[in-house]
Amino acid sequence: MNSFLIRAFLFSFYVLEECQGKSHPKPSCGYPPSQWCRTLEIAVECGVQKQCMELLATRPDPSMPPVEVTVYYESLCPGCRSFLTEQLFPTWTMLRDIMRVHLVPYGNTKELPELNSFSCQHGQPECQANIIEACILNVTNHAAFPVIHCMVSSSDCLQLYAPSVEWGTIESCVKGDLGHILMHENGVKTRSLSPAHTHVPWVTFNGVYTDDLEDKAMSTLFNLVCKLYEGIKPPVCTGALKKLNRSFC
Repeated sequence: MNSFLIRAFLFSFYVLEECQGKSHPKPSCGYPPSQWCRTLEIAVECGVQKQCMELLATRPDPSMPPVEVTVYYESLCPGCRSFLTEQLFPTWTMLRDIMRVHLVPYGNTKELPELNSFSCQHGQPECQANIIEACILNVTNHAAFPVIHCMVSSSDCLQLYAPSVEWGTIESCVKGDLGHILMHENGVKTRSLSPAHTHVPWVTFNGVYTDDLEDKAMSTLFNLVCKLYEGIKPPVCTGALKKLNRSFC
């Protein structure tokens, strides 16, 4: 799914409320479109409260467990970057209400306790990037995935998706003990995989890895998540249109 389709999907929920006397919602509210419906306050500030209410009306039963998708990866691995940008992020954008994404930046890294450091498959720059992403995941919580996805091709991603977080906070984590601890914890998680990972990206669903799941994840992740979700499928999965009370002009 290309970036045009992603943008088209996001903006489809933020149409004009009325045909007369209303201006189009502007990103100048300080939040990117993917964040507009995160809270009522943000929706009101961005002028899309009604559209967000309609979007919420199509969301699945929150009592049903989401599909847990965990990706063990390396920050500079071309295959990992491709999967994150071409499969995982577009799928999460469409299905975030029925899936939870967990990122574990470590991959084929080797921990060197005697040197208190790490050795990475793609060199020291990758070790640095892994620690940066581990710190972002630790500090920014819900905004971490958009920030990391954005960092693949852009800058100023932290300011865009987590404006309340100062870069200095991330930098302190990276240079301090916390970054090393987070990387060690990711190493423990990665080494605990069963079966043991043989490559990256290594993707598990609800904690389970199989060759069949991996094959489907690499080509049709969206369809796979829809299939694995055990609740009532959201309209985007089935292609069914849900009738909403809407005004026309």
